[in-house]
Amino acid sequence: MVDFDDRLDEAHKAVLEMIPDALLDLTDIPKARQALDGFIAARVAQAPVFPGVEVGDHWAPGADGDPDVMVRVYTPSGLDAGAPALYWIHGGGMVMGSVTRNDIECKGWATDMRCVVASVEYRLAPENPHPAPIEDCFAGLAWLVSNAESLGVDADRIAVGGASAGGGLAAALALVARDRGVDIIFQQLICPMLDDRNITRSSHWVQHPKVWNRAANIAGWSALLGKPAGSDDVSPYASPARAEDLSGLAPAFIIIGDLDLFVDESIEYAQRLAAAGVPTELHILPGAVHGTQFYLPTAEVSMRWKALEADALRVALHG
Repeated sequence: MVDFDDRLDEAHKAVLEMIPDALLDLTDIPKARQALDGFIAARVAQAPVFPGVEVGDHWAPGADGDPDVMVRVYTPSGLDAGAPALYWIHGGGMVMGSVTRNDIECKGWATDMRCVVASVEYRLAPENPHPAPIEDCFAGLAWLVSNAESLGVDADRIAVGGASAGGGLAAALALVARDRGVDIIFQQLICPMLDDRNITRSSHWVQHPKVWNRAANIAGWSALLGKPAGSDDVSPYASPARAEDLSGLAPAFIIIGDLDLFVDESIEYAQRLAAAGVPTELHILPGAVHGTQFYLPTAEVSMRWKALEADALRVALHG
C-alpha cells in the first residue's frame, strides 16, 4: 500500500504544518475546541464581504423537553417568496464546531444559489451524546418546515447538507425525516462521517496527525455514542451506515477526496443508496484530504470540488 504521506503534494504539506497540534488531539476536547475556534476566527477575519445577505438567529422548540435549538438563517436581499432552502449542519467530529464555522459558506450559498440557508447549532458530545445532536438537527428542520412561509421558503423545496460530522448528521437526518414523514428533496453529503465501526481500508490507512485520522475518528464516535465506537446496538440515526433500509430516501450527492479517512465508507454508502433505488451521485477527487476544500480553497482540486458541489445543489434547488 502506498504511504499516505507520499501522496501529499507540497501545497498540502505546507498548509498542514500550519494546523495547531491540539486541533485533532481529542484526548483534550476543550483544548481542541479552543484551537478550532482560533483557527476559524482567523479564517473569518480574512473572509470576503457578502453585501445584501440578512442574517438572523432564531430558536426552534426542542423535542420532548430538550432545550430550544438555535437556527441561523441567511436570506439574500430581493429573494422572491417561495424560494428553496438549504438546511446546513456544520462539522467538527461530533465534539467541536458551531454555526460560525460555516458562516462564510452559508452567506455564499445564499447569494449564489438564490436561496434561504438555515444552519443549525446542535448540541455537542460528549456532554450531549446521541440522540441529542440528531434530535436538535431534526427540531431545527421541523421548525424550518413549519415556518417556511414566514421565512419566504417553499416547504416542498428544502435540501439538507453538511460536511464531515455534519455530513454524517445530514445522512442521519435524511433517515429520520423519511421515518417521521418530513419531506426533503436532496441530501448533500460532503466528506461525510457515516460509520462508527472504523473497519474499512481507509479508516486504518489515514493516521497523519494533522488531518482527521483514525484516533480522532474513534474518539469522536465514542464521545457521540457514550460507549466505544463499534459497539453493538448502535442506532442508524447515530451511524447512518448501520441502516438496513435505505429505500425511499431523498436523492444524494456525495463528494470525497481519495486521501480521506471516509472515502471507503462513502463509496459503500453510495453503492447501497443506489442499490436501494435512491438517485445517487458520487465524486472521488484524487489528491484531496479531509478538508482540502477549506484548507486550500484556491487549489485546482478545490475549485473542481466547489464547482461540482455547486452544480449539484443548484440543480436540486432550482431544477
